[in-house]
Amino acid sequence: MDFGKIPDNQLPQVNFTLPADPELTIKVLNESPKLDIPDLYVGCAKWGRKEWVGLIYPPKTKEAKFLDEYVKHFNSIELNAVFYQMPKAEQIKTWKEKAAVEGKDFKFFPKITRSISHIRRLKNAEEDTTQYLQSISEFGEYLGPCFLQLSDNFGPKSFDILRDYLEHLPKDFNLFVEVRHPEWYSDAGARKDFFDLLYKVKKGSIITDASGRRDCVHMELPTPHAFIRFVGNGLHPTDYSRIDEWVERLADWTSKGLQSIYFFLHQHDEKDTPILADYTIRKLNERLGSDLSLPKFIPKSD
Repeated sequence: MDFGKIPDNQLPQVNFTLPADPELTIKVLNESPKLDIPDLYVGCAKWGRKEWVGLIYPPKTKEAKFLDEYVKHFNSIELNAVFYQMPKAEQIKTWKEKAAVEGKDFKFFPKITRSISHIRRLKNAEEDTTQYLQSISEFGEYLGPCFLQLSDNFGPKSFDILRDYLEHLPKDFNLFVEVRHPEWYSDAGARKDFFDLLYKVKKGSIITDASGRRDCVHMELPTPHAFIRFVGNGLHPTDYSRIDEWVERLADWTSKGLQSIYFFLHQHDEKDTPILADYTIRKLNERLGSDLSLPKFIPKSD
């Protein structure tokens, strides 16, 4: 994931402090019942990493078996694979079967296909959206929330298009939205309109924590569910201190009414992502009193 990437020598100059809670977040959490432990899902953005063979996948694991192995370590996946082409029902069924591990609560979090978000740009996308919804329904109980990522050139001038699209989605469609055009955040009016819209239609917002785009760390929760896409920097020391601060904020939100935590680990080079995910799960378990399973690393031979 290259979004928000900056040179390592610039990292010490970045202010990684998480912003204070906006008014909408305070309001939404205040309206929500308090849970001892929210629903907790932590995972990676992909399972197809050859570098994980010998790390968490057994030696000589073939690519066709990567998902079979991935589900043994994590309870969720941010499914970017369906972004590039419309998912087919048969493919969804195959993935679902691989996730059907006894006693495992596994969820797929599929991205909206780019034909809808980036090619049609939400206009005249009814047919594609219907096809997408029909396909992902094949996940059944393994389907988690979906997410709509809009292009970095989809700005506030397209607000009406976004509003019309979201208002015509099924009311029970569990969706989170990510916007990247800087004016959604720099223009106070556009920012308020966007998050108020999500609150109105009961759709969530994605918080993307990347080093070079601190504006996307907006901390706005239009629903009492936190979907964080965390972009690390190859296990740089700041990765760990940033995770620590997120754990504290999520614990604070939990005490105020947060219902769900969806936390997905990215890096610009994904080879070490399981290590960062392991640290994140350990810290969340310690702070929240949860017992989410840790990834199991392959012992290194002498």
